[in-house]
Amino acid sequence: MSNKHSLTTKQYLVPFIFISSLFFLWGIAHGMIDTLDKHFQQILNLSKSQSSLIQFALYGAYFGMALPAGFFMRRYGYKKGIVFGLSLFAAGAFLIAATTSFESFWIFLSCLFILGCGLATLETAANPYTTKLGSKESAAQRINFSQSFNGLAWVIGPLIGLYIYGDQGAAPGEKLSSMILPFALIGLVVFIVALVFLRLPLPEISEEEVGLAHGTVDSSVVDKSSFHKPLLKQSHFVMGVAAQFCYVAAQTGIFSYLINFVTDEHQSPRFDVKNGPYFLSIGFALFMIGRMSGSYLMSFYKPARILAIYSGLCILLLPVVSMNMGWFSLISLYAVFFFMSIMFPTIFALGIKDLGPQTKKAASFIVMAIVGGAIFPPLMGYISDLYTMSTGFFVPIPLFMFILYYSLKGHHVKA
Repeated sequence: MSNKHSLTTKQYLVPFIFISSLFFLWGIAHGMIDTLDKHFQQILNLSKSQSSLIQFALYGAYFGMALPAGFFMRRYGYKKGIVFGLSLFAAGAFLIAATTSFESFWIFLSCLFILGCGLATLETAANPYTTKLGSKESAAQRINFSQSFNGLAWVIGPLIGLYIYGDQGAAPGEKLSSMILPFALIGLVVFIVALVFLRLPLPEISEEEVGLAHGTVDSSVVDKSSFHKPLLKQSHFVMGVAAQFCYVAAQTGIFSYLINFVTDEHQSPRFDVKNGPYFLSIGFALFMIGRMSGSYLMSFYKPARILAIYSGLCILLLPVVSMNMGWFSLISLYAVFFFMSIMFPTIFALGIKDLGPQTKKAASFIVMAIVGGAIFPPLMGYISDLYTMSTGFFVPIPLFMFILYYSLKGHHVKA
């Protein structure tokens, strides 16, 4: 294939491989961390709402770090930003491994916040770099290719969590010892990748190139008067931030409590806790398949239309999950995983559409909307503590209703 249409070029092949590895690394972290709620509930006798502070610390870091990460990269460059993000990622993982003997949930959350700051920095930087490593014509193809590694990692992450779950009933001082090896290995790998990035020649990215890569700058079709309109007056952007907040909130709650759902004493069928990560891995596999098939469907149908259909189906399926209808409820929950898959990138693309030079700033605010994953799980856990775990799955329904509205009307760009 010609360089114009190939995935990348020989010149950028090695950098592209390592950029794609970033998607894999933070996917591994997220997939494994989503298994820890139930583990901490058992080991440290926490309630569901208390254990959800894991998500509060992780996603709260995204809110706190998104703008500082953007400022850092504008001042020092994206390459140094990636190395900085990897350094925070590795430091957080090493600190978690080093402090397990304290058996303190609060110390763990503090270390997790540092790790989350690293992930937020990487996510702010990785997509622009991916679009740069080749021709503009194949930019979208490169992003989808790199995101496939993220989906694969989310499947593998819970399987690593199986090792952590294998240390039930340990003596005091060793209750969290099964976390040492996984987090130490992750920290070591991330640290080595950071050293490699120090020596990699990576291009810098201008605002215009970011806009072109995301399909938001096209002089032949875009009204450039919107480029200078304040972001707060761009209704499709403002509502896009709100829709992304709702989506990440719903996603994080559903991901975090799947293991609680399949192991809940009120649930039928009920499964052994030690096998919980398997069920989460199956859900992430369906999530990955949904993202791949959804991307294919977008070749034929408008993304907003697919978003509307998928969000509507989630609204219909969640009551079935909540009504404790046995296998039918479990299958419905897995279907929600499938239909959520395309929502984050689709909302992101709709939210930054036609923003031109303001694209990078808008993207930082949409990354900040990931804080929904910090705020919502404690509420879902509180409802589940009051009633049952299945009842908690009623709570995300209003969030998907807003996403449905955004996909039908809120995403339209107004002159």
